[in-house]
Amino acid sequence: MKMFQEKHTAPLPSQRTIRRACANELYRTVKRLKRHVPAALVEEAEKLYVERVIGNLLWIHDHRSNRKALADWWDETVRDDIAKLWGVDGDRLSHAFRGAFGA
Repeated sequence: MKMFQEKHTAPLPSQRTIRRACANELYRTVKRLKRHVPAALVEEAEKLYVERVIGNLLWIHDHRSNRKALADWWDETVRDDIAKLWGVDGDRLSHAFRGAFGA
């Protein structure tokens, strides 16, 4: 019997869960950009995003309830590479992502 059990512990997400969440966030971001992004470039951005999330999974998991911190992390870590890949302005992409992400 555990005497001191943490109240709000959650297991780390599976790789499938991470991929699906990243794909949904980028899909919503593309919709808010109101610009066509070819499917191949979206897939490439998803791969990049998933790699970065898995690389920082512990930090992301610890801050899972702080959407502003997660969106700030996205701006610092992922935004510029996806903006260059899609050929869009980084600030515009950031605004679309934050709108889609709810931050």
